[in-house]
Amino acid sequence: MVIELLHIFAIICTAFACGKLVSKIKLPAILGWLIAGIVFGPYLVGIVTLDITNSLWYQIFIKFFECFAGVMIGREIIFKKIASSGRQIIGITFVQSIGTFLFVSVVFAIVFFIVDIPIYLAVIFGGIALATAPAPALSIVNEYHTSGPVTKTLIPLAAIDDIIGVVIFFTVISIVNGMSGSSGTSLLAIGGMILLPFVIGIFAGICAAFLIKQSKNSAQRLALLLVFLCISALCGLLIDKYVFHSFSLNYLLIGMAFSATIANIIPEEELSDMLELYHPILNLSLVIVIVNLGMPLDYRLIAGAGLFTVIYILSRAIGKIGGAYLGGKMTKAEPTVTKYLGFTLLPHSGVSLVFTGIAVSTLTVVDAPLASIVSGTIVAAAIINEIIAVIVAKFAFKWAGEIKE
Repeated sequence: MVIELLHIFAIICTAFACGKLVSKIKLPAILGWLIAGIVFGPYLVGIVTLDITNSLWYQIFIKFFECFAGVMIGREIIFKKIASSGRQIIGITFVQSIGTFLFVSVVFAIVFFIVDIPIYLAVIFGGIALATAPAPALSIVNEYHTSGPVTKTLIPLAAIDDIIGVVIFFTVISIVNGMSGSSGTSLLAIGGMILLPFVIGIFAGICAAFLIKQSKNSAQRLALLLVFLCISALCGLLIDKYVFHSFSLNYLLIGMAFSATIANIIPEEELSDMLELYHPILNLSLVIVIVNLGMPLDYRLIAGAGLFTVIYILSRAIGKIGGAYLGGKMTKAEPTVTKYLGFTLLPHSGVSLVFTGIAVSTLTVVDAPLASIVSGTIVAAAIINEIIAVIVAKFAFKWAGEIKE
């Protein structure tokens, strides 16, 4: 256990160094963190092995830091500030999410019809494609201190996008399970996956905010913030263990709901002072979450990437960029949001790999060869797309004028 922790410490230090080197050439530090995860993870150098990443303690460790990273989303969701644009954000999110799902599904339906593969597989590809990994884009926001309409739209959108993704994907999987005669994910379970992170985060946030308001200095407030964040993550872990019997909850959303609750209760000056002290912990959390995104990416699958991978990357990009553009036009968003928001939504790997694992398990029962098509296509696409998408997302913020030199 001690040696395994030292291995993780070594890869985190290496990721920090890689991030610094990459930032020297005007690219986001997150690219260095991702590359460190891929290179020093299980499939290349193997400092952190598959035995470590599959172990229960490691997965619990990551869930805590996902919860810590979620604070970055919630701290910006102050209702009195976004009340005027809330309907617009929901409209853009809905259009780009549903648009991506439909576009990718239709493209793959045509391709699968031509090559004589069951067309229902296209809907699974669509369900996986609509997911967005918020951590990469948000780490760019954190690194470059971006500010403007695109940033303000992206942060709450990231949370809503995850909710829509869970609903559509698990609905699709339930239908496929029904076709095979297996029991699908119930509506109650889907509702629990969506609502419980908010219930946990809001309840813990109210308790924390009450005590924080009684505290007289920033150090005490930070200590209370960390204690209740850990309690939030622990509640999520207990529910996952005894209710879902797997890691089903979104811990980024738990952290988001927790910090959003606090941000809307305590005075803004106290919030600012507390979060300034929290910033080093947030930076560490983002590094750990991003490195973990890189670890499951097997570089060898790039060599096996074929036509389906290319189609997947391009159709998903068109769906996200086109959907955000259309949503922006329909809701009369600012021009920079309409033009550039979609480019910040391209990072994909974390959520997509979770969805892919569930889809592969389902398809193995229904039609095993289809499972290998999904896993090969998505994992290869995740490696290629993630590196390109991070660079594109950085430039999108720059094109929007939200990165100050």
